[in-house]
Amino acid sequence: MIKEIAKHAEEKMKKTISVLNSDLSTMKAGRANPTMLDRIQVDYYGSQCPISQVANISAPEPRVLVITPWEKSLVKDIEKAILVSDLGINPSNDGTVIRLIVPELTEETRRNLVKNVKKTGEEAKIAIRSIRRDANDKIKALKKDGDISEDEVKNGEEKIQKVTDSYVKEIDVIILAKEKEIMSI
Repeated sequence: MIKEIAKHAEEKMKKTISVLNSDLSTMKAGRANPTMLDRIQVDYYGSQCPISQVANISAPEPRVLVITPWEKSLVKDIEKAILVSDLGINPSNDGTVIRLIVPELTEETRRNLVKNVKKTGEEAKIAIRSIRRDANDKIKALKKDGDISEDEVKNGEEKIQKVTDSYVKEIDVIILAKEKEIMSI
């Protein structure tokens, strides 16, 4: 029973780490990265789709993204979606492709990005701790029902705490790496 609870908690923690990584990959760090556009949705025949599903996105230069829609009629829709997004980059198009030039980050912009990265990391830690709390509550419920002993509760909680600590450390490493990436010029 306790093993299943711990395994389930660890799976949730892994998902939290993957969500953190995907959130951080969409934060621009002064370099063009196709994942910057992952959260931007474009209207495609009445339904919302990510840009990557309606166009080819490439980064031919470190600070340039080129979006080549599969249908010419989508150029204006993609351009509009980028303009209304929180990306903060003005697209330019020549009728067939859209170019995004990622501006150099100022020192102030870098500091603000680092703040956002730390905030995102803290939210991930909160999620990890919440998973730990839920797992511990399940273990305590087993003891309350008389299914396990006090020692098993203690061992289970220690096991879950070790897993929690390892994922919190992993988050710290990920955040530190992203901070270095942003602050390097």
